[in-house]
Amino acid sequence: MTQRTVDVWFDPMCPYTWIISRWLLEVQQVRPVAVRWHVLSLAVLNEDREEDPEGDPDGFLWMPVRLCAAVARKYGQEALGRLYTALGTRVHNQGEQRDDTFQNALSDAGLPRELAAVADSTEYDDAVRASHAEGLGLVGDHVGSPVLACTDEEGRRIAFFGPVLSTMPRGEQAARLWDGVLLVAGTPGFHELKGGPHEEPNLADLR
Repeated sequence: MTQRTVDVWFDPMCPYTWIISRWLLEVQQVRPVAVRWHVLSLAVLNEDREEDPEGDPDGFLWMPVRLCAAVARKYGQEALGRLYTALGTRVHNQGEQRDDTFQNALSDAGLPRELAAVADSTEYDDAVRASHAEGLGLVGDHVGSPVLACTDEEGRRIAFFGPVLSTMPRGEQAARLWDGVLLVAGTPGFHELKGGPHEEPNLADLR
C-alpha cells in the first residue's frame, strides 16, 4: 500500500478533537498513514456569532492556537505534532490548568519555554486565521474541529469534518473505522452522517 498523508486541522482545546488525534496516531500503527497537523481555531469560528457555543468570553481559546501557529511557523509540522501531544496530554488527560501549562508543554515537546509568550500577543493571529481558512475552505464554515483531508486511491482530494468519537478505538478496530470513513467521505455526493446524541468524551481511556 502507498502511504497516504492526512492533513488535520485542529483546535488543541477541543476534547473530541483530542480523541480523534490519538485515533489517527493509532491508525498510523496499522495503516500506511502519515499525519500533518494544522491549526483550526474555534475562537475564529465563533467570533461573529451572537452566542458563543464554547462559552469563552475572555478569549482564552486564542492563546493555545497562537502558540501552535508560532511553533508551526518556526519549527515545522513535526514540532507542532509534538506540542499538540504534550499540551493535550497535560490539559485533556491530566486535567492540568496552570499558569505554566504552556511552558511545561513546550519543554515536554523539546521546544523553548519562552515561546509561550506569543500566546498573549497578536503576532500570530494572521497565521491562525490563514490556517483556519485553509481548513474550513475545504468543507465550509458550518463545521468545527477537526477537519481532515487526504487523497483517495483514485487520486481525488477528499475532506470532511470529524469523525466525532467519545471513545477511541484501537488496533484493527481503529483501522476499520479509518477505512470506513474514507469510503463514506470519498463517495461522490456525500454530505453528512450522524449517530446518536453526543456522549461526554472518555478522556480517561487515553491515559
